[in-house]
Amino acid sequence: MMFHIIWDEKAYEKLKKFEPFLAKRILKKVKEISENPFSKNVKRLKGEPLFRLRIGDYRILFEIEKDKIIILNLGHRKNIYY
Repeated sequence: MMFHIIWDEKAYEKLKKFEPFLAKRILKKVKEISENPFSKNVKRLKGEPLFRLRIGDYRILFEIEKDKIIILNLGHRKNIYY
């Protein structure tokens, strides 16, 4: 089953500001989680309905709703968690 990826506007704006090589790497990983959102680099955040995907020092925060993955936020690991 393929999950449909939906980008939050703020998350997409952040992606566009990254270096091209990093943005490509992030897009590749997002495509991978659309096929399997429960891979080894994905963890559920404690006390939150969110998941995080680790890409080196960067993180993508997303939620899963039925057949959709909604990308809510992304950034460096020291800045991403509220």
